[in-house]
Amino acid sequence: MSPIETLGLALGAGFSSGLNLYATVATLGLLQRFGVLRLPPGLQALAHPWVLGIAIALYLLEFLADKIPYFDTVWDAAHTFIRPPAAALLAYSAAGGAAPEWRWGAALIAGGVALTSHGTKASARAAVNASPEPFSNWALSFGEDVLAVWLTWMATVHPFAATIIVAALVALSAFLLYHLSRFARRALQRLFAT
Repeated sequence: MSPIETLGLALGAGFSSGLNLYATVATLGLLQRFGVLRLPPGLQALAHPWVLGIAIALYLLEFLADKIPYFDTVWDAAHTFIRPPAAALLAYSAAGGAAPEWRWGAALIAGGVALTSHGTKASARAAVNASPEPFSNWALSFGEDVLAVWLTWMATVHPFAATIIVAALVALSAFLLYHLSRFARRALQRLFAT
């Protein structure tokens, strides 16, 4: 893989992993398994039936967990310690042919991007949980899954475009995190003022 292909895969899979790690791993594995693309050697194990089975089973579990208000917040809190390190591992493995400093750089960038997307997801979901109806929670969950699968595919087929898309998504995430933190701060101030 060229450096831009590796960067696109690292960024795309990193952002996607922050949204839904298991959908990202399953998508990469299925694309390799059905010959749609050829993953770097370090990621080809994702196409193994056991890895695919586990990723799909965990995706189905997350699919259900994401639809239950407040439980999804607990799920996301636990995955704060799973998604970013896994994204870093994916990027490190994707850059297998590069020099060690480039592999570590890709891992750090992908882990940071995953933490950003995960933080935005978790914050938005916590804010949406305050609404009394479940449909906004379900809509966000479906949207996150679709974005994770699409961005993973995009990173493998059009890595340069994926790099630009991820840069825009990170900027949007920073904007949303800023406004969600202001919303949370005001809500806490009102709560403790009474």
